[in-house]
Amino acid sequence: MGVHRRQNGYTVNFCVDSHNSLGNYVVDADGNRMLDTFCQISSLPLGYNHPDLLAVARDPNNASVLAARPALAMYPNMDYPEKLENLIQAIAPRGLKHMTTMMCGTCSNENAIKQAFIRYRSRERGGNPTEEDLSSSMLNEGPGSPSYSVLSFDGAFHGRTFACLSLSHSKAIHKVDIPAMNWPFAPFPRFKYPLKEFEKENRADEDRCLAKVREIIAEKKSTGSPVAAVIIEPIQAEGGDYHASPYFFRNLQQICKETESAFIVDEVQTCCGATGYFWAHEAWDLPEPPDFVTFSKKLISGGYFFKEEYGPKLGARIFNTWMGDPPKVLMMEAVLDVIRREGLLDLTRTSGAHLMAGLEDIQAKYPQHVRNARGPGTFCAIDVVDSGVLAKVASNVRDKGVLLGTCGTNSLRFRPALIFQPHHADILLDTLESTLQEL
Repeated sequence: MGVHRRQNGYTVNFCVDSHNSLGNYVVDADGNRMLDTFCQISSLPLGYNHPDLLAVARDPNNASVLAARPALAMYPNMDYPEKLENLIQAIAPRGLKHMTTMMCGTCSNENAIKQAFIRYRSRERGGNPTEEDLSSSMLNEGPGSPSYSVLSFDGAFHGRTFACLSLSHSKAIHKVDIPAMNWPFAPFPRFKYPLKEFEKENRADEDRCLAKVREIIAEKKSTGSPVAAVIIEPIQAEGGDYHASPYFFRNLQQICKETESAFIVDEVQTCCGATGYFWAHEAWDLPEPPDFVTFSKKLISGGYFFKEEYGPKLGARIFNTWMGDPPKVLMMEAVLDVIRREGLLDLTRTSGAHLMAGLEDIQAKYPQHVRNARGPGTFCAIDVVDSGVLAKVASNVRDKGVLLGTCGTNSLRFRPALIFQPHHADILLDTLESTLQEL
């Protein structure tokens, strides 16, 4: 493939014919049409070439925004403050009224972490940086560069910038040869299925993980590297679609509150309705909002919401040239309008229930091949018993006209668009079953 001649293209699966792809179906360069249940790594909210999004791109009133990308932190367009306010009103998680836009999920996580550090140090110091803080920071020394840490979890994936890669523990190839922060990570629950049969065991595993979090935070504080923040995904997607219960997340938040560590929820993959909730953490029944909620993927733009007390008190503390992308905000507005108008959260719950029922039926028929069907909404996965044939199953399903993803060491993951309907689930299920029959 020509991509290899100019850049690292070893992960390229195929080239997409974006003009002829439509709705839930992607077309490749050879004209093959496939039902896409992976949707550009879970980033297409409305599938391909949705008319409302095309209308935004073709609207002459949007031409100047598309042609001249502003440096939002210094020279935002005059209508941008109103658009930002409208977005916050439309999608802000309960109790979070402040938002910073970014370009992608990784930089959203990276800057949320920085903001958590700033808050932790400001509280510890009792105000703005001193002259000693400023001068020592230029030497990468304390007190200006404090020895704080962030706690993440085994199996996590938060991105590939230096801080985020240090917080990621899903695949060694992502990390090897690259220096990492000496930051701690705790075990994430590994549920046994079916859930109703293993309630006691799964609760014990969650308690084990929570106890380890407490132990790590106490140990890091005693050694002079206090945990300023804890970052966690509602579902460990890249790591293998691992789940925890609302009980786990509520108790984790309580630990963060007791230790004054920021509670950062990475909703880059789970935002915008794929779980049947607009924000996956809505299902946890938290007593108060997380300190930060990051987003990207299906929301098209990146960014994060945060509590007021975490807002920096000085300029240029959280800053880059673009600080987001106004054309993506235009697209986000259109996506949100379609979600409301067409009831896509309800559709996702309906289609997801249909998909899960089908996956459970398949694993009952072929227990020698698949197990552990799981997931809320259409954010579903199923494990292939023999990890050695995972790639073969995914490839054979694709050859039959359905594109899906993989994650962890042995999981098939499904990340369709919000317009995915029960009859699309039937196509996926029939194709998967016929593939398993041939193993």
